[in-house]
Parts: sequence; C-alpha cells; structure tokens
Amino acid sequence: MSPPGRRHGKLQSRISAALQNQGEEQRHGEAYTEVGVLLSRRPDSVVGPDAAFVCKRSQPARESPEGYLETIPELVVEIRSKNDTKAYLDRKVADYLQAGVQIVWIVDPDANTVVEHHPGAASKTLGTADTLTCHDIIPGFRLPLAELFKE
Repeated sequence: MSPPGRRHGKLQSRISAALQNQGEEQRHGEAYTEVGVLLSRRPDSVVGPDAAFVCKRSQPARESPEGYLETIPELVVEIRSKNDTKAYLDRKVADYLQAGVQIVWIVDPDANTVVEHHPGAASKTLGTADTLTCHDIIPGFRLPLAELFKE
C-alpha cells in the first residue's frame, strides 16, 4: 500500500492528539496510532487502525508474541483513503464490531464527515456542525468536527 497523503496524516494527528490529551493524560486508558491489533486467531486477523483507545478497565493491555495488541480496543478510528470502497469499509467495521470494539469512527476527509458505528445500532453520520463524544469510553471527550476538518 502506498503511504497516506497529507490530509490523512493531519486528521490522524489531530484525532490521536485528542485521544492522548483527553483520554490517556486524564488516566482513562491508552491511546494508540498505527498499532497492529490481533482481532482473531486461526486464521490470524491483524489490522492496523489509524487510531485506537483501550480503556483503563481493560488494562493492562495484552500483547502477542509478535508485538500486536491482543486486547481489543473499545474505540477504533479509520480514516478513509482515496481507494477505500464503501464495501471494504463496511467489512472492516463489521470485523471490528464482531471482535468487540464498542465504537468505530470512519472519518471521510472528502466529505468532512465521521460515520459512527456501535454494535447492534444504526450508524450515525456527523458533519462539521457536530462534536465527537465517547463518554462511556473517555468521560468528557469532545472533538468538534469543525476543528478536526479545518484547513
């Protein structure tokens, strides 16, 4: 795969900073960027979300012999790349939710939207007038999408 572009990197940096500042530094858990997550074994399924968060209640996080995160994050963030199809992203979301992820955010840099997915619930599309929250995972977390998507 070719490396992501400038905008992808900027969005990933902003989301990761928010997870670090509002989550990890407030002792709600651990924030990760580009970490290998082992979703299942036999066959092994390893993914590399753009950002992830593991709550304090799931600590200490387990690590596989290969160095991948075995603890399933409560929150996963994927930033849509230019070649990602809807079908591909839908499969990724389904895999994450089946593995036990509680919230999946799919960030679309072209549409300036975030689609939020929860197990057993309809997805919700948020735009620049909205604010990302995940109070069950990171109490008090707020990331205004106008701030995330600003140029």
